[in-house]
Amino acid sequence: MNYEVRDCIDAGSEYCPCHLAESGECILCSQLRDKNFCDCINWKGVCIYQEFVWNGQKAKEGRKEIQCVLLNKEFIYDDLALFTISVPHKLAKELTSPGSFVFLRNPISDHFFSTPISIMDVNVEENRIVLALEVKGIKTKNLNLINEGEKILVRGPFWNGILGLKNLYKSKDGTSIVTTRGIGQAPIVPVLKKLYANGNKIYVILDKNPYKDIFIKKYLDLYNCELITTTLIDENGEIASEFKRILLSILKNEQVNIIHSSAADIINYNVLNLIGETIDFSCCNNAKMCCGEGVCGSCSVKNKYFDIERSCKLQIDPRNILEGRRLL
Repeated sequence: MNYEVRDCIDAGSEYCPCHLAESGECILCSQLRDKNFCDCINWKGVCIYQEFVWNGQKAKEGRKEIQCVLLNKEFIYDDLALFTISVPHKLAKELTSPGSFVFLRNPISDHFFSTPISIMDVNVEENRIVLALEVKGIKTKNLNLINEGEKILVRGPFWNGILGLKNLYKSKDGTSIVTTRGIGQAPIVPVLKKLYANGNKIYVILDKNPYKDIFIKKYLDLYNCELITTTLIDENGEIASEFKRILLSILKNEQVNIIHSSAADIINYNVLNLIGETIDFSCCNNAKMCCGEGVCGSCSVKNKYFDIERSCKLQIDPRNILEGRRLL
């Protein structure tokens, strides 16, 4: 039976209904998927169809770019910088949850230079966000041209940087495992904060490659994480034997309530295969984000039922996405 628990990250928010409703492809509302009956999935207390009609049968206004200020740019390595940006208070509050991200753009550049970056930390009192920027391609090099004190365009909030958020939120008063590699360290900070607030003992299995050191060390100490450093993946793209031994040892000796993986999809997939169906799982959403609004199709993936999913908005169990993807 092709059944999966689906949700839309924007449902019930000020950004719903979106452009998917206009084209008859709403994730949740059956009547906005060209059906002639009402069969709501994951009722949010708001009728999406009614909101659509009341809004003149068109999408709500989407996220706008806001002109903000780059307060600090700190290079940890030659190609890794921490950007601290001053943002409006409302936006800062909306970016505190795990999986939050924004699009950044240099004001001198065209709109297609807009770059999605995960939120690493938020200071709501001072209205500041911190992001880790890996300076590699055209877009990130363009962002790196911005100097401290200059304007930077921020578009957000976006929230679907993690698949399996429901699993993450319900994990309480147990033992949680977080695995990460490289730049994947940055988006696990809000995850650690949430798991710590939920009373969990947290193991972090971390592969610092390709960096020389761990750039989130202060957060690991802040949230009382037990850090284990190792290599996650071997040269063949398979789980490294030492990592496998460590993970299985923790699973054997602890009552683990969730495993969160923040790495490339091939690593997320292999971790999922290793743990099977017995433990809740969440992972970073490594889709190729482009517009963030479900329109461009860059984030489209096939699930295990061979349906096309827009992963910039769809919240779903990661198993239903990773098991159907061609990763190499």
